[in-house]
Amino acid sequence: MAPTLDSFIHSAARQNLRQLSVIRNIALGGQILALIFFSQIRDIGLPILVLGAILALYAIVITTTWWRTFRYPVITELEFFCHLLVDILFFTALLFFSGGASNPFISYYLVPISIAATTLPLRYTWAITILSLAAYSWLLNFYLPIPALAPGHHHDGVSNLHILGMWLNFAVSAGLITYFVTRMARTLKQQEEQLTIQRENQLRDEQLLAIGSLAAGTAHELGTPLNTMKILVDEMVADQSGSNDDLNILQQQIEQCRLTLKQLVATAEGSADGGEDIALRHYFDRLFERWQLMRPGVQANIRYPDNLPDIHTRLHPTIAQSLTSLLNNAADASPDRVDIQVRWDRQHIELCIKDYGDGVSPQLRGRLGTAFTSSKPEGMGLGLFLTQATLQRYGGTVDIKPGRESGSETKVILPIQDVHAR
Repeated sequence: MAPTLDSFIHSAARQNLRQLSVIRNIALGGQILALIFFSQIRDIGLPILVLGAILALYAIVITTTWWRTFRYPVITELEFFCHLLVDILFFTALLFFSGGASNPFISYYLVPISIAATTLPLRYTWAITILSLAAYSWLLNFYLPIPALAPGHHHDGVSNLHILGMWLNFAVSAGLITYFVTRMARTLKQQEEQLTIQRENQLRDEQLLAIGSLAAGTAHELGTPLNTMKILVDEMVADQSGSNDDLNILQQQIEQCRLTLKQLVATAEGSADGGEDIALRHYFDRLFERWQLMRPGVQANIRYPDNLPDIHTRLHPTIAQSLTSLLNNAADASPDRVDIQVRWDRQHIELCIKDYGDGVSPQLRGRLGTAFTSSKPEGMGLGLFLTQATLQRYGGTVDIKPGRESGSETKVILPIQDVHAR
């Protein structure tokens, strides 16, 4: 199944949460060592039992989070944001019982801010920054005093001025990290997305080249048996004393196959000229006429809006093949009835195809358009892949969605590159 944008986001969030668990373990280990040192080697009056209980609860959270990343792989950005909030909450609780803003480890608040700036959208990052700054500000006034951590607080206001300076330095640092690091992270993410798109386009072009080479060889191989079939059918038609509708239809289909192969060769030889200059109304009339010769049993309801502008333009020959492929898909799904509507202006062409078949399941819809994915049991999964690749090459889009009552609706939007209004 082709990866989607949501799957990439969830995968990145899962990896980020695992990295956060590593950082949590390092921080937890350092806090445990500090607690042992200040309780066994140099006692400074810390509430050991309370701090130990907080660290034990934090260890449970870390273990649960690590298990969560393997047991349930889908992790959203909101959940990752909540994990950072939990870290801020635990860190604030630890600081409350260990001197508040006078604790030298108060600057650890910058860690969740930095993590948010590199991994989360801007709104989440600012929320983490504001909450961290609010927690720091709260700890300026509400905390359990530890005299060893603020030895000069009872002499004069110098200590308070120092702590206020630390708060101001933290606020400036947090603001700079939030603003600039998020911008740099967003730039890197955009570059990664562009590289991903380039790799996908390169892979698609390689697949198209392979399919094109195969099509050229197949066209050459089909030429001889089609010519033989045409000769035999012509002789059978000539030998029939009366009319034979089946033979006539077979004769028409074979002739259409021969013309299609000839057109394939002509398209390959003359694709550089970009197609002939033609009126759009005449272009689509001819397209639908050829398609109905191939699918005579399909009841096609073709509609043009009134007052369409008389636009002349050049459309590459492969575009007609792509549109014909979409029409054939609709005819396969709904042999009795296909509704078609075409409209255009000076900028775009819009083709809507409505069939009344079984429709496309939501699971398959996200995969349609990738190579070797088909909604038909006998399909090879190349038609829609080639169609999308061709139309995207010329700036077009293909959207397939369920119909209002039944079947599917296919919408093609194609920009007009070279417009001549007459």
